[in-house]
Amino acid sequence: MSLSSPAGDAPGRPLRLWQGLGILSIGFHLALVFSGLVPALVARPLHMALALPWLFVFAPRSRLEAASGWVVLVLGEIGCLYVALNAGALSDQYGFLDTSFQVAVAVTLVAVALEAARRAIGWPLPLVALACLAYGLFGQYIPGEYGHPGFPVASFLGTMTITEGGLWGSLTGVSVGIVAIFVILGAVLNAGEAGQGFMNLAGAAAGRLRGGAGKVSVLSSAMFGSISGSASANVASTGAVTIPAMKRLGYPKALAGAVEAVASSGGQIMPPLMGAGAFVMVELTGTPYGDIIVAALPAAILYFLTVWIGIDLFARRYDLAGMAEADRPRPRTVVVTTMFFLVPFAVLLTAMFGAGLTPQYAACLAILVGVLLLFVDATPSVSVSRFAARAGVAALEAGRQIAVIAAIIICASIVVGVLGMTGLGVKVTSAILALAGESLVPALLLTALACILLGMEVPTTAAYVICVTIAGPALQRLGIEPLLAHLFVFWFALLSTITPPVCGAVFIAAGMAGENWLKVAGSAMRLGVGLYVIPLAMISKPQIIHLADRPLGAFVAFVQIAAGLWLLSLGLIGTMAPWKRAALGLAGLAVCLAPAPA
Repeated sequence: MSLSSPAGDAPGRPLRLWQGLGILSIGFHLALVFSGLVPALVARPLHMALALPWLFVFAPRSRLEAASGWVVLVLGEIGCLYVALNAGALSDQYGFLDTSFQVAVAVTLVAVALEAARRAIGWPLPLVALACLAYGLFGQYIPGEYGHPGFPVASFLGTMTITEGGLWGSLTGVSVGIVAIFVILGAVLNAGEAGQGFMNLAGAAAGRLRGGAGKVSVLSSAMFGSISGSASANVASTGAVTIPAMKRLGYPKALAGAVEAVASSGGQIMPPLMGAGAFVMVELTGTPYGDIIVAALPAAILYFLTVWIGIDLFARRYDLAGMAEADRPRPRTVVVTTMFFLVPFAVLLTAMFGAGLTPQYAACLAILVGVLLLFVDATPSVSVSRFAARAGVAALEAGRQIAVIAAIIICASIVVGVLGMTGLGVKVTSAILALAGESLVPALLLTALACILLGMEVPTTAAYVICVTIAGPALQRLGIEPLLAHLFVFWFALLSTITPPVCGAVFIAAGMAGENWLKVAGSAMRLGVGLYVIPLAMISKPQIIHLADRPLGAFVAFVQIAAGLWLLSLGLIGTMAPWKRAALGLAGLAVCLAPAPA
């Protein structure tokens, strides 16, 4: 990604400017945590204002985008600052725009939010939001039960832009107050030695085993992905090391790419961070963050266990040896580099579960420790110049990632806001129930299909938010507890990372491995079978998410699902006769989906 500005500033100056903006964004979001209650109509518009330069000026893809970016940026900043500076007066208007200027500001803010999302992730999500806006404005002309009574334009736009709904709804609050903090933590850790620490620990733990390089990829991607929250970023980071290592050890190129794509896709379901999904889930379910990550942990372990089993079976088929001793890190190096992520993680988890602090306060303490570790390398030695360089990298990455996530969540908030205002979500829920005949299995399959299709076009978090807003209530009305319904939707929203025709993690891994992406996708779908089966197994065995309050039931469900996934993997990857593989696969599927004993 180019750091040069469109204006062609002198080398170095744009870099310092963007680093400064990144530091400003970091400082703003950290200050919100410690400053007490800041009104939502102040904090959330300023969050968007800080994101806009990264989206419209930082890396334009064409001259037209470079020129238009400045215009849209100025208009967007005016709108955001108008709302933030007049928050008190606007809140007294109860969502009704009084003047034509306010209407112009509202239209501008909505248009800028849509364009920001388009530049961040492409057309699909903005098109969904546009369709919802059109429904909100013109749905009164739709006959029958799918219409609505209609809203005055000034009231509809006002609700979207000057109240704590629409653009500034609770999802945006999650982006401001929690997601941004953990993005900063991830950026700080990645700028230092934490990433190498993940690789070294994984290499020491699994490098000597059969198919060692692939198993190193599983462990390192699980750890790295838990802080990056992005399958694509995970592939690009850990894959640069693991894919060449696998190819050197005799892995077929398609398998090397598949291992990395599948392992990296699990980062968003692996506690403690789980990308942005866990924090959005906190807001939508009202479940404490600590409860969510404990509930999500057994299924995440099952996923990586299944990938591990698959790699071992492939290693038997291709006679893949472990890594040579010379390629494995020395014990001292492992211990030293592991501290670079273990200490901040220990601070984070101790502060949350030991001291009872909120996730954002705990993350701030971990960030402080991570910043101090930027002074140190693995030798170990202390260097101020090294700290400055790493801090600059962290500032750039934090500013950019906060902006991209803000664009996604603010645009998704438009969808959620319109669904809430018009009651369309309830109507679609009723339609799902009617189409499914009030039966759970068809409703699950319809929801899963919707998640997969939407996930092909938008990031996992956005697909999850839209699908769970529409289908979540239907699943709950059919007896699924709220957190389980949300986890089910979130897992299926993640499937598009490895499922053709749009599979971002596979595309990147295939390019790094130098192999046709369809071959990589074929191997990835077999290795990642857990991603397809585990959510359904969680529905049939809901005890699996009750590790905290029903540990014995969770353990029994875990063992049953693990056994089924082992059989299923044997059926998909094993080397026995085809009829035996088919029988094992069907048996494994039956074991996974059968209810656990009471």
